[in-house]
Amino acid sequence: MGIFEELKKLFAPKGSPSGQHKEAAMADQKKMTVEEVNEYMKKQCGFVPRMFQIINTVTPEPGRTFADFYASIFGDGALSRKVKELMFMSGGVGYCSPRCIIHVIPAINAGATTGEIFEAASVGMILAGFVPGGPGIPYAFEYALKCLDIEAKYRKGDKWEYLPQPKFDHGVF
Repeated sequence: MGIFEELKKLFAPKGSPSGQHKEAAMADQKKMTVEEVNEYMKKQCGFVPRMFQIINTVTPEPGRTFADFYASIFGDGALSRKVKELMFMSGGVGYCSPRCIIHVIPAINAGATTGEIFEAASVGMILAGFVPGGPGIPYAFEYALKCLDIEAKYRKGDKWEYLPQPKFDHGVF
């Protein structure tokens, strides 16, 4: 079996139809409401990304498609979903990306402990000092702390935010 066949097998959702059967199954699916696609995304992704909170109100199909793609990458495999989410969050710390540290939420939903989140954020902080042209450890430290802040608030059920709402004004309006 070639590498492409192995990859197809690896990334195929468990028990999913393939080829023409998959297309027929998709055609039979009913259109989802905003609430249904948001729940579907929470199930598949562990959260509803901010952009899909908007997109889903206009058309739910991209949300469903993204959620299926996400689940094919982040689902349990050789690495657990929890480890993959922690890796993504760690990369977000390393690159000072607020949109990536949000993966602390699906990591928690996949069973990550506070200690695991702390260690993954610490690895990301060190990564920031070794990435060519990277932000550096002192800057990534703030993102590591933000991961722990989000984690604590989420576990308590408190309101949390990873990024202020965009203004779209570029300082002009």
